[in-house]
Amino acid sequence: MAVLKISGMSCNHCTGSVSKLLQSMPGISNVQVSLDPGQAEFDAADTVDMNSVREAIRKIGFEPEQA
Repeated sequence: MAVLKISGMSCNHCTGSVSKLLQSMPGISNVQVSLDPGQAEFDAADTVDMNSVREAIRKIGFEPEQA
């Protein structure tokens, strides 16, 4: 299971946006996004490029942890 700390989420709409984004990405499943402690947990296939995941999260307005 991959875990990414994400800053900038302040409400359930924020967590919903991140969750929807992650669920739409190929190779990612079982997505759980929590406002507190501000993180996303998900299963990622070996083919998932975590840098691309981080960039996609940035594009919707949030700041994921650096690798």
